[in-house]
Amino acid sequence: MARITVYGISSCGTVKKARRWLDSAGHSHYWVDFRSTPPGAERIAMWVDVFGYRPLRNTSGRAYRALPADRQSWEGEEWTSAFATDPMLIRRPVVEVDGKPFLVGFKPEVWSQRFGLLQQ
Repeated sequence: MARITVYGISSCGTVKKARRWLDSAGHSHYWVDFRSTPPGAERIAMWVDVFGYRPLRNTSGRAYRALPADRQSWEGEEWTSAFATDPMLIRRPVVEVDGKPFLVGFKPEVWSQRFGLLQQ
């Protein structure tokens, strides 16, 4: 059975929905809260390599709005560094399967498709 790890913050409504979705679909998972266990720079760099930095940006939070205006010109290295400095800049949830990046964000239709492929 695949090891599913979900990263996020416990107060995030999207993370709550995603974890409920996993439970209702019968997928047990490990939980990692960004606040108590921030992801390391190597893990974040792996996420950026797989997903790209744009899908990982949490553009709706205070942390994003507090960034300097030149953030619009940032590329992967600048975003990787920013994500490592403040994980609240990372879109949630981030899901790994067997230690490999699998999904970022939560859309039930996408999750149904992706997790369905795991079971084949």
